[in-house]
Amino acid sequence: MRTPALALALLPTAAHPCTTDAMLVFDGSLSMVESGGAVTDLPRIAEARIATAQVLPEIETLRRVGLITYGPNSTDGCDGITQHFPPIPNAASPMQDALDALAPAGLTALTASVIQAAETLNYRSAPGIVVLVTDGNETCGGTPCATSQSLAAQANDLTIHVIGFKFRPDFFAWDNPEQEYGAEMVARCLADETGGLFVNTETVDELADALRATLGCLLIGGATPFRDLLPA
Repeated sequence: MRTPALALALLPTAAHPCTTDAMLVFDGSLSMVESGGAVTDLPRIAEARIATAQVLPEIETLRRVGLITYGPNSTDGCDGITQHFPPIPNAASPMQDALDALAPAGLTALTASVIQAAETLNYRSAPGIVVLVTDGNETCGGTPCATSQSLAAQANDLTIHVIGFKFRPDFFAWDNPEQEYGAEMVARCLADETGGLFVNTETVDELADALRATLGCLLIGGATPFRDLLPA
């Protein structure tokens, strides 16, 4: 259920169009086909699609958004990074079509995907927002913490928001040099170093609210007055 504070924070987002382009980086790794413990639970990918279907028609009236997914169509589990399109107006329909067609597979190359999103936004000379939705930690050798410092040092005005969806700590580090056994989501560094939000979500409504908060207008240009209103 949406918390009153979070609902209050989201109210003004539709007031005016936003001027900063954004890229949504969406987890398409194999773990997205997993579901919760209950028999009636849907796979994570199905619940994520429900959330995006609710939010994207609202967001497309606010700002231009592009889409990158990672996981499927990979030869080694880590090279399946697909840029579906750069930021475009009226992105809801093509974005939802791409997410509906996504067949989760492969590993979690989130760091390389975020770098590609930043490059697409021309982050060294223009402001930009990246919103990463992931259910797990990096498993392809990327270093989110080191990468976030490098991106922040070079950026004109880049804000990266990280939304964890049904995230669980990994029992093994896999190919993640920065991860400790049982650690929280390492990708949080990407948000912390760029003034973005880090949000853990468990339900469709929580994911939808997090997408509204990060792709809406309130957090433009790295301002984060609502960081503490979102569930940690």
